[in-house]
Parts: sequence; structure tokens; C-alpha cells
Amino acid sequence: MLNVALAGNPNTGKSSLFNILTGSYEYVGNWTGVTIEKKVGLLKNKKGYLIDLPGIYSVNPLSRDEGVTARFLLTEEFSLIMNVVDASQLERNLNLTLQLLEFGRPMVISLNMVDVARQRGMEIDTEKLSAMLHTPVIPVVARSGKGIDALLDAVMSVQSAEAAPLHINYGYPLENSIDLLVHKLPAKVTHNKRWLAVQFFEGNEVVRDYLEQHVDPQYLKDLYQKTEAAVVKKGQTNLLSLLIRQKRSAYIQDVLAKCVTTDSKAGMSFSDKIDRIVTHRVFGVVIFLAFMYLTFKLTFEWVGGPISDLLDSFFSGPLTNWFTALLDAGNASKFMYDLVLDGIISGVGGVLVFVPQIFILFLIISFIEDSGYMARIATVMDKVMEKMGLNGKAIIPMIIGFGCNVPGVMAARSIEQPKERLLTTLLNPLMSCSARLPVYSLFVGAFFVRSQAIVVLSLYVLGVVVALIVAKIFSITILKKEQSFFLVELPPYRVPQWQSLSRSTWEKGKGFIRKAGTFIFGGSVLIWLLSYAGPKGFDVPMDESFLAMIGGLFKYILAPIGFGTWQAGASLVTGFLAKEVVVSSMSIIYAAPESGLTGLLSQYFTPLQAYSFMAFVLLYVPCLATVGAIRKETMSAKWTWFAVCYSLVVAYIIAIVIYQGGKLLGLG
Repeated sequence: MLNVALAGNPNTGKSSLFNILTGSYEYVGNWTGVTIEKKVGLLKNKKGYLIDLPGIYSVNPLSRDEGVTARFLLTEEFSLIMNVVDASQLERNLNLTLQLLEFGRPMVISLNMVDVARQRGMEIDTEKLSAMLHTPVIPVVARSGKGIDALLDAVMSVQSAEAAPLHINYGYPLENSIDLLVHKLPAKVTHNKRWLAVQFFEGNEVVRDYLEQHVDPQYLKDLYQKTEAAVVKKGQTNLLSLLIRQKRSAYIQDVLAKCVTTDSKAGMSFSDKIDRIVTHRVFGVVIFLAFMYLTFKLTFEWVGGPISDLLDSFFSGPLTNWFTALLDAGNASKFMYDLVLDGIISGVGGVLVFVPQIFILFLIISFIEDSGYMARIATVMDKVMEKMGLNGKAIIPMIIGFGCNVPGVMAARSIEQPKERLLTTLLNPLMSCSARLPVYSLFVGAFFVRSQAIVVLSLYVLGVVVALIVAKIFSITILKKEQSFFLVELPPYRVPQWQSLSRSTWEKGKGFIRKAGTFIFGGSVLIWLLSYAGPKGFDVPMDESFLAMIGGLFKYILAPIGFGTWQAGASLVTGFLAKEVVVSSMSIIYAAPESGLTGLLSQYFTPLQAYSFMAFVLLYVPCLATVGAIRKETMSAKWTWFAVCYSLVVAYIIAIVIYQGGKLLGLG
């Protein structure tokens, strides 16, 4: 079976190509030693596997994503490379292509988005391009499937062909040093020795670590310094990496001159016209906020809310009646009645009713990603983020965190600077993930019926604002800012395909349903048992249960922020497992009647207390899964504990400001 490595720049349509070539993931895991996602799919012709490498700009790694590709080339077994190239951004994409061609393994170039290139007045002679690069170049439109069969045919034909490495002349004295290093490498080094030498002089740390296993590190250091000094003396440049990029750029310009013709009369592209408004420093922010408001209108009022109400009616009516009849038929004990009806159905069902709203939110996030708007948000936010010690790219993990903090934390690895990457990782749990949605839905349905979208939007904005303030504090204290740069690809706008949207939404949302059958189910049973038992035995009054004792430990601490009851304390403690469990706990603790928990909450909270509670749930300790993700990404117990503790302190401060400030203003 073939193993085909899929490599390309970000936003070249690599994911669309993967989906259409495979149909589905064979499995999704992590690369060995790192938590970066690894996707493998079976080719639709059943003759090989496609391995999706992270989107990168260069084999020379600036981020952990790019380091994965360099390690893959050095350590993994694969048959050939499929390089995805954006035809409309050919000049920029060919930088990676040349590096892969220099590696010297069989390769096929998938020239994607040829339709976009034509719209921009570009005509590419693929036959001439193929001849100049000495590898097949297949024009495709991944979104529509055009050219896919020809691409698969090229893969099958090139697998057994001998691949001659691309040879770019980097000039004297660099070429002399490359030859010295090539001859120094022992015979047991089976990789293309010239490629290793070029990558070493370009500053590739992964390759340098590999070479140090075969060559004296001091020799490598001396050779690098001598070469750099010789290049400077010759007046070429003071950086070897810059010289190499210049030579590659000259090679690319020669290729473009011979293979690409551009219509000078082609006007501004559709994407460029939209970007003049969408990326405007003022209008861009307004449009983003308006888009988020529309998102919450759809999620809570127009679509998601009504569907959730129907589901709630089903759980509290037909489903409960069906289980009651089943228990009656089996002569179940009172303990079993209480466990199933008050524990499992109330606990798990109290969360599952919000599945429609969560899937709608994931659908919209997938739309933002697939349409090309995500990169524009990063561009718009760059100036704001820079003032707070981050760069615009940090907003992307934050938006992903709106769906779930775990992939949001993992997405921070795309940020090149270590300190900014760490800072983004620590801040991501402050983003309002979908697990908080059941809590918001519950409280806005009880206290803010006429302004649900505005209230929920204010919580999302609150999370972002607090994160930016904390970022500023951290960046001038414990994580003093280092030199930063912002690089993000602006792909053309696209109308997302329903197949891609539905698959992406399902991949994001199925984790929530899985949690309902694991964390939430187990948590609901445990919470019910703690509420059912106490020091005096079983079936005790709720106020005398173990759960009341646990919640009572926190009620005095929580009193200044508006909800100093054991019920609130117990609900918040269980939220560490998963934020959805807060609702499960409340459903059990307050013994919600058939009319639902929403109608019951007004007896225990005021609108001011409700908003303070939601703000606290937004900001307090990350859930267990997020804590695990932070630990893996930072590889530090210290930073993991710091993330847990600082967020709890921040949540308490914000909640006390909201509640006590609201009382001073006469709102409570």
C-alpha cells in the first residue's frame, strides 16, 4: 500500500483535497511526541493512505507545526509527496515546493484553485511548469472535484519512478561548504545529503539535531561560522538563510516568467473588493461583532432555542413516561426509580436538550473557517492584539475556543514565538466554549428572554476583553514580550460546500455527545448519589446530603459575588469535570419539575445574581479536558497549575465587580 504525504501552505485547499481524495478519516491521532493532530485517510481507489501534514510555509520550522513536517521527512516511511499549491498564489507557494523537490523523493504537484487564478487574470502553462520542475503538475479544483481522477492517476504512475533531486546553485562560497558537509556525512545517512546540508545552512534546527547524531557538533558549528563569514566577506548578505531564500526566489521568478502569463487588464478580484471593507480597521471590527450577534440570534432565538424547547418537552414528557412505564413493568425499587428519573434523565437530559444550539454554533464556526473569513478576523484584530502583547494570529485559537477550549489550546501551536504561544495557551480557557452554552441557555431563558442574544454576546465579549487585559498584564510582567511578527495567508472567499460543512460540524460536535455518555452520565450518577446519601444514611433530605455538605464549604466564599448557597457551590464544584455538568447538577439539586429548571430558577436567583453566576462560570477554572490539553502543550505542571489558579482569581474579581457594582447602581 502507498503512503502519500500531503503537504502544502495553509489555506491552499489542502483539507478539501484530503476530504475528496479519501471521503473520511481512517483515523485521527497525534504525531509521535507532540499533540499536533495527525489525520490519515484511505484513498478512494483503495490503493494507499493519505497522510495530512500540518499546513506550513517552509520545511525550516518556525512553529511546532512546521517542525512536524521536517521530522516526518527524516523519520517516517512514505512512498511519495503530494504537494498542494494554490495556483493564485503560485510565487509564494513555490518556496515550499522547491524545498520538497530538493529532498529528492517522488512527488506530484496538485495545482489547486486554477479557477481562482483565471479570475485574477493568470494563465499557467502546466506542461511547461511540469517540465521545469521535473515532476507532474495536475490542475485541480478540489472544491468541485475537477481533476481529481487525473491526480490519482499521476500518483499511481509516479510511485515507482526515480526522482532526481532538484539542484539549485547557491553560488560560491556556500556551494563549497555544502560539498564539504556532504562528503563529511557517513554512508549510513540515507537521506539526500545535499538537502540536509542546505537545510542546515538555512538554520533548520530539526536537521541540525539530526546531523549532530552523525557529525561532531563542534565541526558543524565551525563550518557554519566560517561559511557565514565567507559570505559576508563576499558582500552577498550577512545571513545564510537570507542568501538561500534569495537564490530560491530568483529560481521561482525564472519559472514564473516562462510558465505564467498575466492579463494586465484584470481588475481587482472579488476577494480584494470585499477585503477593502471587511479588513477595515473600524468597519472590520463592527462587522465581526455584528456577525457574532447574528450567530447568537440563530443559536438562541431563531433556530436553536425552539428546537431545544421541543427536545426539552420530549425529555420531560414522552421519554420520562416511557421510562416510568418500563420501570413499573419491571417492578423496580424506589432507589432505581430515583436513580433513573431524577439522576440520569434529569442530569443527562438537562444537558442534551442544548445539543441543537451547540451544533448550530459549531456549524457557524465551520462556516467562518471554510469561507476564508477566519484569516480576515486575525488581520482586523492584529493591531489590538499587538498592543496587548500578542499578534493577530492569536485570535484564531480564541475563536476556535468558542467551540471548545481543547482544540483552541492546541491551535496555539501555530504561533511562531514561544512566549506568545504560551500566553495564548494560558488565555484560551477564558474563551466561552460550547460547554458553557447550556448554562447560558438556562439562565437567559429564565431571566433575559427578550435579550438572549445580546446577553450571551456580552459574555463572549467579556471573555475576550478579560483575556486581552490579562495578556497585557502578563506580557509586561511574567512573560515579557519578545520580537513579534504577524504572517497569515488571506485565502480567496469561498462559498462553503455543504458536505464539508456538515462533516466539520459533526467532527466538532460529536465530542459533546460523547461527553454526554461519559463525563456527564458518570457525573450525573455521582451527583445524584451524593444528593441521595448523607451521614444519616440513604434517601435523606437534600439539605442533609453529602452534596449539601460539599457545597456548604464554599457558600460563604461565594456570598460576596451573589450566590452564597450550598446549591450554587456544589454545582460549580462539579463543573471542573465538564462545564455542562453544572446544568446536570442544578437539574438534580433543584429537583426540576416537568415544567423544567428554567421556571424554577427565579426562586433562587435575581437577574443580577444570574449574570454574575454566568460570568463566573465563563472565567473560573478550566474543565478537566482543557487542563490536560494545557499540560500537554506547555509540558509544564507549573504553567498548568498557574492556568487553573489565575483563572479562578480573575473569575472571582470580575464576578464581585459585576455583583457589588450592580447593587450600587440599584440593579439588585
